[in-house]
Amino acid sequence: MSNPKPDIATIAAPISARQVIGLEAPGSADWSRFHGSQYALLKDRTKLRAVVHAISFVLACVTLWGFAYPGSLAVWGIALAVAVTLTARDEMKLGDADVRTFTFDEMKRHAIGAAFKGFAWGFGIFLFAVMGGQSQLLMLWSIAALLILLTSASRYSAPLSSITFTLALGSCVFLASLVTLQLTLAAVILATTIFAAFGVVEGSRIALGARMSDTQMQEKTEVVSMLLREFEEGKADWLWQIDTRRRLSGVSPRFAFALGRATSEIEGQSFLQLISGDGWKTGQFPQSLHELADKIKRKENFSNLMVRVTIAGEHRWWELSGTPIMDEDGVYQGFRGVGSDVTEQRESSEKIAYLARYDTLTQLPNRLMLNESVAEALHYAEQWRTRCAFLMVDLDRFKAINDSLGHLVGDQMLAEVAGRIKAVMTEGELCGRLGGDEFAIVIRDASDRKRIEALARKVIARLSEPYLIENQVLYVGASIGSSIGPRDGRTVEELLRNADLALYRAKDAGGGEYFEYEPSLHAMAEEKRQLEFSLRGALEKQELLLHYQPVVDAYSETIVSFEALVRWNSREHGFISPGKFIPLAEDTRLIVPIGTWIMQEACREAAANWPEDVKVNINVSPEQLLEPDFVTVVVRALSHSGLDPKRLEIEVTESIFVRDADIARKALEQCMALGCSIALDDFGTGYSSLGYLRKLSFSTIKVDRSFVQGAAQNSRESLAIIRAVVAMAESLEMTTTAEGVENEEEAEMIRKLGCDKIQGFHFGRPMPPADVIKIFTRKAADEQRKIA
Repeated sequence: MSNPKPDIATIAAPISARQVIGLEAPGSADWSRFHGSQYALLKDRTKLRAVVHAISFVLACVTLWGFAYPGSLAVWGIALAVAVTLTARDEMKLGDADVRTFTFDEMKRHAIGAAFKGFAWGFGIFLFAVMGGQSQLLMLWSIAALLILLTSASRYSAPLSSITFTLALGSCVFLASLVTLQLTLAAVILATTIFAAFGVVEGSRIALGARMSDTQMQEKTEVVSMLLREFEEGKADWLWQIDTRRRLSGVSPRFAFALGRATSEIEGQSFLQLISGDGWKTGQFPQSLHELADKIKRKENFSNLMVRVTIAGEHRWWELSGTPIMDEDGVYQGFRGVGSDVTEQRESSEKIAYLARYDTLTQLPNRLMLNESVAEALHYAEQWRTRCAFLMVDLDRFKAINDSLGHLVGDQMLAEVAGRIKAVMTEGELCGRLGGDEFAIVIRDASDRKRIEALARKVIARLSEPYLIENQVLYVGASIGSSIGPRDGRTVEELLRNADLALYRAKDAGGGEYFEYEPSLHAMAEEKRQLEFSLRGALEKQELLLHYQPVVDAYSETIVSFEALVRWNSREHGFISPGKFIPLAEDTRLIVPIGTWIMQEACREAAANWPEDVKVNINVSPEQLLEPDFVTVVVRALSHSGLDPKRLEIEVTESIFVRDADIARKALEQCMALGCSIALDDFGTGYSSLGYLRKLSFSTIKVDRSFVQGAAQNSRESLAIIRAVVAMAESLEMTTTAEGVENEEEAEMIRKLGCDKIQGFHFGRPMPPADVIKIFTRKAADEQRKIA
């Protein structure tokens, strides 16, 4: 039978000493639940307490050595060992007291054990103090005081046990001081024992009060959530109605609440005046209000009209629908409609849409917006017969810093780099981040070629200055390649490709250099061609292999799936970074046969060697989805491997919505019909796909690591974006996976933000199949030991 919820009003009342100790529960509150959560904390420091007891006994033996019989010390030590062992065993059993019913008998049994342990210490001190005299008693009392301090500090969560231990030990030492006629010491011992007991009560009162406050806040949150669910499920919009003079009539309480006024105050008032705020006096209205007024004036039906209103000086967004009222003779009587406040939804959508064109880490335009800016600059150059320029900036030695000092320092450096580049921009110049450590600059009017080189040299010099990050002085450089339009390219793709070739030359020159594009730079493309040639034979030569990175449940931290990641170890070129050969494979459509091999190999590995409750996640590129036989490839991989389709999750990026979105959506829907699930990877990093989230039933939205790292740095935008994505996913019945979690602090933050699953180096790096099997083998062995 489940425990009843505690009475909030009762819990809020002052907590008496008996209630703190656990001897009394106030009213109908489920007091055992609070004490269970407290006693569960004992398990964390059990070993430490045992070590301190052992050290204390050694100190006592050193103090008594030479006048006490070794045999008596041995008997005392055995008694103490038994007492400490029994108490430690009970404390280990209480590790789950916060998730089950915690009884008073368990509390009493633990208190008796603590008292026995205190008596074991006290009785030995009493005997040896009486035998040894005042000097031995003083030293033994110091050890006893240390133990009393330890139990007060480390077992405040179990006040009854702490008090029984303190009283048992203190009483014995107090009697010893009386017997040896050390009355001053007896007074000190008595006062210390009493104050220690009171200190335990007060410390426990504070801890228990904090625990109850957390519970109260959690319950209030649950109540609010329940009310919100009832509001949403009831579709509780409000009604509005105006007469022929556009004055409100039949005002409902809900509509009056939306206006922040009493029903009697607004009945008969001008509808447009009430929602226009100060604009009614100034005549400055938002365009949406003009549109609403025109609809009413022309007596036109309207639906889902977004209107910016001003309520009590605050700007809000309403979604209104309305229809004109006609009497039996067709005479116009006014307007009637429904509305709802959609301010929060619109703000969330705007924040998510912001991701489509801006990089969260640096707040600079991203690749999509840069492409659009280049297209506009090319159009301007052709229209006015001038020139534009595109500069590609790549950091030197950044990878070494990122690998050695971690992504957190690397991200801070990227943010600093972005600020420095932005600071040197002037009119007609736009800077942005292409991705990773690559930035770009678009110059709208580059008629003066000296301006291009001067800007490039200025950026290199500025970025080469020292960086002070995390109390460390760091250095990176920058290499820049440029292309001029329309001379070096009449399309965005040509201009970017040729700037990239110039950048390769600057990097090959050792970095810290600037080069313009020249036709001879196409020789560098030959190297790419050779790499492509080697990649075409990689499958046949069995040079490709798969590594797997775990994805864990955010709360239980159990492994729910592994993401399959392809690696290439070329005989001619050595190990090739995925960041280098994956784009090459996509450009050359070699990703199609490679993707087929990945699908077959990953399904085979999961079916043959993994538990049945662990999924495999496989990335699929847009090129694969556009293949007519993509679904056949999936079916063949599942049938040949024997893998349950429910264990296969296909991951796609937002780029699938840029090209033939209908073909991609149809292919994914067919995969879902097989039983596979679909995840949307790198959400918000490149394209806006909110419309498709409603049309395609994704199972998971993966939050890109850049947002996780931004949130870890307390970026308000990143936090707001993650919350918006989580809220949107919950409303669409999807789960969320946070990528790039590197430490426990980030994992805890992600849990609080509501993400369901976590992926990152904190829980495991990509590993070969043999290491994955070792994980499952260890897990099975641990479970067998638990059963045994």
